[in-house]
Amino acid sequence: MMNKKPTLRKRLALELFRKIRKNNIQLRNMRTLFWECTLRCNISCRHCGSDCRVVADQPDMPVGDFLKVIDDITPYVQPNKLMIIFTGGEALVRKDIEFCGLELYCRGFPWGIVSNGLMLNRQRLDSLLAAGLHSITISLDGFEEAHNWLRRHPKSYENALNAVCMLTQEKDIIWDIVTCVNKKNIDDLQIFKEFLIHNGVKDWRIFTIFPVGRAAELPELQLSNEEFTHVLDFIRETRKEGKIHLSYGCEGFLGEYEREVRDNFYQCNAGINTASVLADGSISACPSIRANFHQGNIYKDDFMDVWNNRFKTFRNRDWAKKGICADCNMFRYCEGNGMHLHDENGDLLFCHYHRING
Repeated sequence: MMNKKPTLRKRLALELFRKIRKNNIQLRNMRTLFWECTLRCNISCRHCGSDCRVVADQPDMPVGDFLKVIDDITPYVQPNKLMIIFTGGEALVRKDIEFCGLELYCRGFPWGIVSNGLMLNRQRLDSLLAAGLHSITISLDGFEEAHNWLRRHPKSYENALNAVCMLTQEKDIIWDIVTCVNKKNIDDLQIFKEFLIHNGVKDWRIFTIFPVGRAAELPELQLSNEEFTHVLDFIRETRKEGKIHLSYGCEGFLGEYEREVRDNFYQCNAGINTASVLADGSISACPSIRANFHQGNIYKDDFMDVWNNRFKTFRNRDWAKKGICADCNMFRYCEGNGMHLHDENGDLLFCHYHRING
């Protein structure tokens, strides 16, 4: 396999970015706050890391409880620079999303949703827009057979595509689609790209699936090292074409691919400028983190006190320099990969850089 280690020029750029990152850790400027507003979901995806279901064991958090967090942090942040993102589960199963969104809008906070698109019809989109919806991400995992296989719902592709078609007509909203690449759809990436361009999609993100939750049980979801590298090559070439803005997801240090498959160098923003309020009130970082790295709970702790004085696990990653990371000379840039790829013991599930370089 071709060596994918960073060139000297790229290492110099990585060193500069590392200094910027260290400064950001000291500043602790929160830029993104996720609200896991529900663990209910209207589909049962094969790759779900949180094992959401139609009827969740954990009740939905009342809107008022979340808004209290917002009111508590408002004196310490610039509302227009803090993005609130509703996630789940499937956020649109809640009927009070618009109420909460309008309350955020009135307080000066931009807000958005991550959705599978199954419930996003014209009426619901208009309702969300009237409540100040700023951005939305729709999951579209290839063509109908591959998408419905992954999402395990016969109407999932049709409804998600309808949602995308509606969004192409909207001028005052930021939106993109995300695709989880796996063995079922990897061979269709080129033709799927042309399909998206033809249908007016401007922004596209590709993710690979990490082996957590249901995804750990299905080998069809995991790419080989060669397939993974092929995906990165595809993204790099697509970006050079300039017909659609494509990027790889935020996870994983990618060696020589850095800044070639994403707009920025890799960094795990969890606990540095990204926080989350989980369905049970837990204060955490990125909601993709399934190991218990929780830092507190809104029902017993002050959110800003937790943000300012805890999160040490996220801001000092020396503890991650073990196992495959112990002797890696890229650790200074990677710092042990994304926090969501560590288990309860802090052990790394897999390394993107190692996969690229074999």
